[in-house]
Amino acid sequence: MRREWLFVLLALGFAALAGLVIYFYRPTMLTVAVGPRDGVEANLIETYARALNRTREDVRLRVVPFDDVRDSAAALEQGRADLAVVRPDVKLPDNGLTLAILHDEALIVAAPEAAEIESFSDLSTRRLGVVTRHVADLPVLTSLLDFYDFKAASEDEASSGQPLAAGRVGLVPLKSGEITQALDSKRVDAVAIIASPTGKPAQAMLRAVEQAAAERKVTLVSVPDGKAIIQRMPTLQAVTLSAGTFGGRPKRPAEDVETVGVSYRLMARGAVSRVAVASVVQHLFEWRSRLAAAAPVAHQMKPPEYDTTVTATSAQLPNHPGAVDYFEREQQTFLDRYEDWIYLFAFFGGTLGSGVAWLGQRLARKRRERIDIILDRLLDILAEAREAQSAATLDALTRETDALITDVVRQARERSIDSRMISALILAIDAVNGALDDGRRAFEPDAAPNPGGRNRTSRLLSLSLPAAE
Repeated sequence: MRREWLFVLLALGFAALAGLVIYFYRPTMLTVAVGPRDGVEANLIETYARALNRTREDVRLRVVPFDDVRDSAAALEQGRADLAVVRPDVKLPDNGLTLAILHDEALIVAAPEAAEIESFSDLSTRRLGVVTRHVADLPVLTSLLDFYDFKAASEDEASSGQPLAAGRVGLVPLKSGEITQALDSKRVDAVAIIASPTGKPAQAMLRAVEQAAAERKVTLVSVPDGKAIIQRMPTLQAVTLSAGTFGGRPKRPAEDVETVGVSYRLMARGAVSRVAVASVVQHLFEWRSRLAAAAPVAHQMKPPEYDTTVTATSAQLPNHPGAVDYFEREQQTFLDRYEDWIYLFAFFGGTLGSGVAWLGQRLARKRRERIDIILDRLLDILAEAREAQSAATLDALTRETDALITDVVRQARERSIDSRMISALILAIDAVNGALDDGRRAFEPDAAPNPGGRNRTSRLLSLSLPAAE
């Protein structure tokens, strides 16, 4: 192999190595679909994406806003996004796996204490005012009515003011500013909202109910059958309103209240690398306090609940293996990630190296065979020159010898030839030239000897010796 080709191969090897380093250490770019575009979830994810870019982490997020969580879930399901903010009860992507629960929203039902409504099952024959913040809030309530074998009264029945039949519950849509007046006029007996317990909408609803209650005494209605409800409707989840959630003087509620709620989750496609997902979850939770400065909802983030790794990935709302790796502190190292590839590279690399070595030996043998053929032919020409019967035969042998000399010189200039072989070639060619000169003198007695001809090949090959060495 010529020295220039060796340098080219070394340069290509270093370029390939540099390419592998860049490939394995370049940041992973993930597309995250967020809806609604003006929600607290969008603010949190955008703040997080900016933080990842600012600190140049190994994973980056490209945020794509949507008008609603249904749209963002659809983008994940259709493969247009790697991650998405999802509300499972609205739309659960069939390829979505949970990374983190961004925040919960609880079903909060409040009634004046005089209404004597303490449990969801007490709503039979009552009218429930519903403050809807999302189009999916009303279906959550109708699903709960079905669980308790209640039927939603028709719109005319709910607004007629007449007593409702047993098992009937009137659902009356309300706006936030209508709550107090609706309770005072007996248009509704209780009010429901699906919202974060610590958020402004829930606090405002409770204050409005207090204004309509005697002595401002309010009962927070419980949904005590949360576990059974979730078994039937796994897109919901159990939520506990801790004592004092809405204030401590007096404590509201006085005791923990069990209810159900919905969750806003960060989900990923199952095909997304578990290493990239583990990195996303790690930074998300480790930077919670930093993110909360711009997105207070970060304080409400929590990991999904599970008992074991098996249940984490086989639950009704399964979690992504990469997220479980972080929660279990089993994130993979570089060797863990690429152990199989390293083994395969070593195995096949050794095999490939052996093949290249064999090929090199084979080519070297072919080159030696080529020189051997030339040497054998020169020895034959030497014998034919001694037995030549005419000058024409000598001329033909001379031309053939010149062609062989040209071939040898090219071989010596293009690739390495063993010095012993070159010495043998020089001796053979000088002997052939001597025999040819002797034959010409036999046919042309007056021809002058040509001692320089005998050494012409020696000079030609000696020029090629530096390259051969």
